[in-house]
Amino acid sequence: MEPTPTPTTSADPRFTLRLSGTPRGARLARHLAAQQLAAWGVPYGSDASDAVCLVTAELAANAVTHGLVPGRDFRLSLLRLPGRVRVEVTDARPERLPPTVPQAGAGRGLLLVAACADRWGHEVRDVCAKTVWAEVPCP
Repeated sequence: MEPTPTPTTSADPRFTLRLSGTPRGARLARHLAAQQLAAWGVPYGSDASDAVCLVTAELAANAVTHGLVPGRDFRLSLLRLPGRVRVEVTDARPERLPPTVPQAGAGRGLLLVAACADRWGHEVRDVCAKTVWAEVPCP
C-alpha cells in the first residue's frame, strides 16, 4: 500500500516523499506533484503545472526503469524557488547516469525534460544514490 501523504502548506517550500520503485510509484509521483503545486497556488492544468508534472513523470519513470534496485524506493522532492520549481528524483543506481545531452534515439523522456526545464542535470552525492533534477519556470 502506498503512503498517503499530506500536502505541505503553501508556506513550506519543500515537498519530499519516498515512493515504491514501481510503475505505480512513478504514476503516483506525477499526481502528487500536481496536488502539491495546487497547494502552492499553481492551478491544476496551467502551463506551469503541466510542465512540472511532465518533468516529474519522466524523471520518476526513468528512476523506475533505469535506477531500480529490487526492494529499494525512489525519492521525489519538489522545491519551490523564486520563479521556478526544482524537481528532484533520487534512485539507488549512481553508476547509471543519464546522458549529458538528451539523445533522440534513446527515447524522448529527457528531450521532454530539456524542453520544459530551464536547467537540468544530475548529482551523485554518495556511492548509494544519484539525483536527477530539473528546474521548471513557474510563477
